[in-house]
Amino acid sequence: MSALEVVRIPALSDNYVWLVHDPASQETVVIDPAEAQPVLDAASERGWTITAIWNTHWHPDHTGGNAELKKATGAAVTGPAAEAERIPTLDHGVGEGDVVSIGEHRARVMEVPAHTAGHIAFHFADDAAIFVGDTLFAMGCGRLFEGDAEQMFANMQRFAELPGETMVYCGHEYTQANGRYALAAEPDNAAIRERMVRVDAARAKGEPTVPTTIADEMATNPFLRASSAAELAERRSAKDNFAG
Repeated sequence: MSALEVVRIPALSDNYVWLVHDPASQETVVIDPAEAQPVLDAASERGWTITAIWNTHWHPDHTGGNAELKKATGAAVTGPAAEAERIPTLDHGVGEGDVVSIGEHRARVMEVPAHTAGHIAFHFADDAAIFVGDTLFAMGCGRLFEGDAEQMFANMQRFAELPGETMVYCGHEYTQANGRYALAAEPDNAAIRERMVRVDAARAKGEPTVPTTIADEMATNPFLRASSAAELAERRSAKDNFAG
């Protein structure tokens, strides 16, 4: 089985859209298209044909390109069944334990609510990759717009069980701001300090800081490292009000 090729496409102000290609089948999936044209351009440059669209949640900065991509490519949209009413372009609703595929590569759907009530992630266990939308970020987690700290803590516990080498593909370039809060939350964590040196250097050059890995997040993410839902709630509230 050939390895998946993953392309990061910057969109809007700080979004990342993920283009996932299977060389064996020539299938190409776009995950969380904030807008269509950058995705169409990236696929065209590589000679790839978009065959499917996957959404992790309903927010417009993750679904805004659905309609135009469907029109341009005929690709169907798969996303959280629990948010079907909020994703009018949705063709196939999925939930916990369902399997979606690109060629012979299989991704298990994980329900990870809190940022939105029906948020899902796509976990390619055999490929050591997970597409998490806005649930887990590099050194951060999503805001609790439609859920609570107990749900987000449960999500973090599930992510913590994944192999350390698992690549984490999230939806935004938030790492530098997240890292500043992480330093305040865990001032004695040398791994955070060391990581921020790299992050600051990358951002100074205009370079991206994602994807990340589960291992890096276990060492430096104050939300993944929270020992309880109460601690995660405290940290989430502090981050929401953090001005550093």
